Amino acid sequence: MQKTLFWFRRDLRAYDNAGLSAALSEGGPVHCVFVFDREILDALPSRSDRRVEFIWHCVTSLALELQELGGSLHVLYGKAREEIPVLAQRLGVSAVYCNRDYEPLALNRDAEVAEILALRGIRFVDFKDQVVFEKTELLTQAGKPFTVFTPYKNAWLKQLHAARLEAWPVDSLAQYFAGDDVATIPELVEMGFEFTNLRQMGFVTGTSGAQQVLSDFLDRMDHYRALRDFPGKKGVSYLSIHQRFGTISIRELARHAIANGSEGAQSWLSELIWRDFYFQIIFNFPHAASGAFKREYAALQFDQDTDLLRAWQQGKTGYPLVDAAMRQLLQTGFMHNRLRMVAASFLVKDLMIDWREGERWFALQLNDFDLAANNGGWQWAASTGCDAQPYFRIFNPVSQSEKFDPDGTFIRRYIPELKTVPNKFIHAPWRMSAAEQSDCGVGLPRDYPLPIVDHAEARERALARYKAVRALA
Repeated sequence: MQKTLFWFRRDLRAYDNAGLSAALSEGGPVHCVFVFDREILDALPSRSDRRVEFIWHCVTSLALELQELGGSLHVLYGKAREEIPVLAQRLGVSAVYCNRDYEPLALNRDAEVAEILALRGIRFVDFKDQVVFEKTELLTQAGKPFTVFTPYKNAWLKQLHAARLEAWPVDSLAQYFAGDDVATIPELVEMGFEFTNLRQMGFVTGTSGAQQVLSDFLDRMDHYRALRDFPGKKGVSYLSIHQRFGTISIRELARHAIANGSEGAQSWLSELIWRDFYFQIIFNFPHAASGAFKREYAALQFDQDTDLLRAWQQGKTGYPLVDAAMRQLLQTGFMHNRLRMVAASFLVKDLMIDWREGERWFALQLNDFDLAANNGGWQWAASTGCDAQPYFRIFNPVSQSEKFDPDGTFIRRYIPELKTVPNKFIHAPWRMSAAEQSDCGVGLPRDYPLPIVDHAEARERALARYKAVRALA
């Protein structure tokens, strides 16, 4: 009968947790730990980070959840690659269990931890938990990783019978938790962080919060396909932050989508499959984490313009839908998926600024930042990624606005200085005459900037640069 340490990372729940269930199934005492990893925290540029606060609330809830099951949670603040081996040796465990991570830095960390543990006679065992299919579980007929989504999706659906979607048991194994006397959870201020506007923005935390958001979405799931592209409507799931930090199981989400079977549910299931797709891309093609997936686009020429980049970051481009999206990100840490595509296309193809600049900005701001999905999304928009939009597809920020925010509801929410602008001009306020500006009390550029680029001219410039690179390939 072995004694085990289970290491929580991006799986902050007890219910339906593959690695935790496996540890308990060994039938020996299971200790639990979470590490506020200084290697990650110290690299953050701001001491006011909604994600750190979200994790802190979730860890607090997880400790209570484990306590109700008869267990407890060690909560440490330090470098995980150092803290885990020390704690494992102090507790006298024979194995450390955890759920797999697929990002390059995480793989490096886990390899080092496993090596240190092995020198001390302690096994390191990891499990698939945050995806339905991982690594090379799904391959083309030629035995290679998929790089096009639709064939991957078809294979995913075809092999679904081979995937474990039922919930991993925990409650029935709760007797095997080791009830340690542990130190209290470090306060945010002790780690150098402060509380943010997370709660004021309506974000709920922990597994109870995840279930609350899920319950709300299940009532709307049938309408997901029809409403998902309209940022002014409540159409998306708002579950991404809970998926990111594992306060809900991907298997539970897939079970709901499959059981529902509606057109909306199937559309949402496709989004879950995209998530798996990008995870296997970042694992099988690690070069994509720092450079173009399509290596020929490494020669694409970008501009270095800090003023244009800053205008985009601050939501001051003069294009209302782009600016509303960027201000939503700044104010809430959330951005609607349709707007992520519009904002990314504008940065790369209107401003001709390197997609990696946008990827870095989103990585700093997004509550649900996930390397695989963020990288995949940016490379899709920049046409440098796998199964990306064609290089000649360049979103028109005005027509996108007219189509997906026709009444300007979303724009007015985040750009209040335009709230009196008539619908006729809300998507392109620079088209107002001086008299029309006076009538609605909005002067340009006094109250709102003029466009920082002309979209038609920018589009031609982008096409020329992409064509030049393709000619060299």
